[in-house]
Amino acid sequence: MRSLAIVAAVTVSAWPITGTAFAVPGPSRPAPVDLPRLVTLKDIRAHLAAFEEIARYNGGDRAAGEPGDAVTVKYVVARLKAAGFTPRVQRFAFDAWTERSKPVLARTAPGRRAYRASKDFSTLTFSAAGDVTARAVAVDVPARGAGTSGCEASDFARFPKGAVALMQRGTCTFEAKADRAKAAGARAVVIYNRPGEKGPVAGTLNTPFELPAVAPTHRLGLALVAAARRGGLRLRVRTDTRTSRKRTANVIAETGAGRADNVVLAGAHLDSVPAGPGINDNGTGAAALLAVAGKIAALGRAGLRNKVRFAWWGAEEEGLRGSSHYVGALSAADRARIALNLNFDMLGSVNGVRGVYDGDHSVKGGSTPPPGSGAIEKIFRDYYARRGLPTVDSEFNGRSDYGPFIEHGIPAGGMDTGADGIKTAALAKRFGGTAGKAFDPCYHSRCDTLKNVDFRLLDTGADGVAHAVQRLAGSTLVVNGAGANEAARRAGVRAGAGAGAGAEWRGGLLVR
Repeated sequence: MRSLAIVAAVTVSAWPITGTAFAVPGPSRPAPVDLPRLVTLKDIRAHLAAFEEIARYNGGDRAAGEPGDAVTVKYVVARLKAAGFTPRVQRFAFDAWTERSKPVLARTAPGRRAYRASKDFSTLTFSAAGDVTARAVAVDVPARGAGTSGCEASDFARFPKGAVALMQRGTCTFEAKADRAKAAGARAVVIYNRPGEKGPVAGTLNTPFELPAVAPTHRLGLALVAAARRGGLRLRVRTDTRTSRKRTANVIAETGAGRADNVVLAGAHLDSVPAGPGINDNGTGAAALLAVAGKIAALGRAGLRNKVRFAWWGAEEEGLRGSSHYVGALSAADRARIALNLNFDMLGSVNGVRGVYDGDHSVKGGSTPPPGSGAIEKIFRDYYARRGLPTVDSEFNGRSDYGPFIEHGIPAGGMDTGADGIKTAALAKRFGGTAGKAFDPCYHSRCDTLKNVDFRLLDTGADGVAHAVQRLAGSTLVVNGAGANEAARRAGVRAGAGAGAGAEWRGGLLVR
C-alpha cells in the first residue's frame, strides 16, 4: 500500500490584533476516504504471521477439516468481531480423498513392465481402492487431436465386461468417461493425457468413484493403445485410497449499510493444502480481504451504497467445496441479489505477475464469463494504469472460487499473481523475476511460508482489492446497471447461461 500520510492539526489559540483586516478560516472539508491508503501492509503481515503460527502448532498445515483449519476459522471470526461485524460461520461436510500408498500400473502381458508413479502416471482423485489385473481395451481413441474417447455410450458398444478401459483425455470430463466405463462393465479405468500435454494428469473424478482409476502420460498412453490393438495386453492397476467425510466452514460477514438487493461479494479461500501452511496460497488473499474488512467502516453510509459481503471459503483445495456449497444453498432470489463476485487467490507469488481476471474474454481461453465481468476487469486495469503498474490477463479457467458464481451467471473479477505456471521471458521483462521458473516455486508445498511471499507485489495487490471494493460499494452501474439484471435472474434467466461449463479445472485439479 502507499503509505498513509498523517497531517498534524495546528490549533491557533489567539489571533494577533493589528490594524490589518483578516478572515477567520471556516471549518475545512474532510478529505475523501481512500480505502487503499487506510489498509496497510502492517495489517496484512500480522494476519499472515498468525496463519503461519496456527499452522506451525497444528500439524504444519491449515487444510480443510484439520485442526489448523478450525483454529484459522476462529481467528478470522475474532478479528471480524473486533472490527464490528457479526460474522456467520456456515458449516458443511465434504468428501476428503487421500492416497495411502503409491499406486501401481504395470503391464503383465505381453512381457512384464512396471511404470513409475508420479512420473509415468498418477491416481485420479476420488479413485476407489482396488487391485485389478485384466485385459486392456482401447475405447474410441482418436487418430489425432483430443477426440471424444469414452464420452458417448456408443463408444462402449462392444466393450468386454471385466476389462480395463483405456481412454484418452479430451472433450468430456474424467467423471463422465469413468461413469460410462463402469456402466459398460469395466473393472478399472486408465485415462491418459491428451496430445501436447506433458506429464501425467493431475485430475479429479469430482465425486467418490467405485473403481480404481489412473492417468498416464500421453506417450505411455499411446504405447498402451498400440499394444492393446495388437491384442493380448493385460494391465495391473492397483490403488490404495481412502475417502472420508470431514467438516469445515465458510466465514461470512457483511456491512450493515448498503443496498441488500445489490450485494458486492468479495471472497478468498482460507484453507491450505495438507502439504504446508499455505501462506501465499491463500493466506495472502485471505489476509488482504481481512485487512480491507477491518477498515471498510471508514467509508460510512455515503460510501456504502451497496452492501459489501466478505467471504472466507473453506475447502477450496478440495475442489471449490465451500464456495459451491454457499452458492448452491442460496435461493434463486438470494443469488439474484448478488451484483458481482470478487475473488482473490494468491497475491504475493515470489516470481509472480499482477494478474487480473480476463473479464472481457480477450485472450479467448478458459470459460466465457458473464456480462459485466469485463467492466470489473477494467476497474482493476484502470487503477493500475493510473499508478504506472503493469497487469496481465488471468484466465477464468475454474481454478478458484469464482467458478460457482460464473456458473450461475453472476459477473466476476479479481486478481492473482500466479501459481505453478512458468514465467516467460516477456513476463520477466515486464514484472521482473526469473524466466523459466514457476511463479510460485513453493506452490502446494511445505515451504509456502512467510519467506515465500513477495511483499511488494502483495502491497500493490491489496491496494487493488481495496480500490475495487470501495469503487463497487459506491456503484455497480458499469457492471449491472445498478441492479438492472435482477428481474431476469429472479425469473431463472442466467446472464451468460452455461458460463463455466467449459472450465477445465475445479480448484487445483483438472476435471476434463
